[in-house]
Amino acid sequence: MYYTLLLFLAFYLPFQIALNPTQGIDLASVRLLAILIFFLWLLQGLKRKKVIILQSPITLLFITFLFFCLFSVFASQNIQWSTRKLLFLLSFFPIFFVISGSNWNKEKIILIAKLLVGGASVIATIGIIQFFLQFFLGIENSLSVWEKITTPFLGNSFSQSVFQHSSWLVNINNHTFFRATSLFPDPHMLSFYLNMLFPLSLALYFSLSEKKYALFSFIILLASLLTFSRGGYFGLLAGTFFFFSFLLARKKFQFRFTPSTPLLATFSILLMLLAFFATPVGQRFFSSFNPQEGSNSERIQIWNKTAKIILNNPFLGVGIGNYSLAVNPYSNYRDPIYAHNTYLDLAVETGITNSLIWITLLFWSILKLAKNKHSLLPLGFSSGIMAFSAHSFFDTAIFSVHVLPLLIIFIAFAAIKKESYE
Repeated sequence: MYYTLLLFLAFYLPFQIALNPTQGIDLASVRLLAILIFFLWLLQGLKRKKVIILQSPITLLFITFLFFCLFSVFASQNIQWSTRKLLFLLSFFPIFFVISGSNWNKEKIILIAKLLVGGASVIATIGIIQFFLQFFLGIENSLSVWEKITTPFLGNSFSQSVFQHSSWLVNINNHTFFRATSLFPDPHMLSFYLNMLFPLSLALYFSLSEKKYALFSFIILLASLLTFSRGGYFGLLAGTFFFFSFLLARKKFQFRFTPSTPLLATFSILLMLLAFFATPVGQRFFSSFNPQEGSNSERIQIWNKTAKIILNNPFLGVGIGNYSLAVNPYSNYRDPIYAHNTYLDLAVETGITNSLIWITLLFWSILKLAKNKHSLLPLGFSSGIMAFSAHSFFDTAIFSVHVLPLLIIFIAFAAIKKESYE
């Protein structure tokens, strides 16, 4: 039963409906689903008198990271805010133990990979349609329509915060564009999600030689480019370069090239060149290297301010969920105040040690997956974590209801035995 629900979660993850149990409270339905999956797995293990907690360095790092997050509460100004953040983490972290403690084989892993990529291709298609809607309805009408469409997915309270502090629009060379957001709260989280699954889609294509995964890869790539997320572009390049570097290095791997493979490769290269040199995508990307550009200079100031707070609170930080109070004592819980860098966010809220543990967890997971030569799927997972890690230098997605569970799934597949991919 829990395995069936886990498969459903893999596809449902980008579409999740928000529940509103009381006024002012938005609860992502996937959080309840994740908890239900964990308890069903636990009950099955207790029934069989065998609950498997996989002993591995990844498991140890995973538990240690959560411990430091819990311990940081002792430094919090606002315990309630810390509790909400901890409950969020505790909603999804058990998924790691479900996956790492279950029996897997190649067919099961391929199935869950297919569902993850299938969900991503659908959400990407919605994002592409949403982006081109502005050229028919105009930006103002498109914004109005999309606010109504996304409210059930974001929740009544959270949606109002998203609309108030919206990053949906971008100005490129005096032209304003409605960025691809699909059903996500902002383009950056959509970019995180799609870039993590783009290499996995490529892995399925090269492993199975099914043309639909070439199409899915193209759709995911196009939607990612239309987010105009500069941090996302770095993540996309890092994950894609990592994937193809290891792919080409595996001389002993028998690739299942089809007659359309050279054509697909040529088309993909031409598309990337066109995107970066003849469209606003390239202009947006190259603006990342201009330190005088408004958001770039503001981000550098935020990093400097965050570094000073970290130096004053090096061990426990200011407490998980309390960074905004350290910057502005009058801020509200939903105010979008963060360091725009996952590693700095973790260091400032939970301590430098915990940030280093997180970096080690990501590195170890990437390395273990990349070394697994039994299949291309581990490389797809590894490249997805690489894309997340690179993008994390510019944004924070660890508290995203879409991105965090996806990352946990990837890390969990790094913890399982490599023979499971045979």
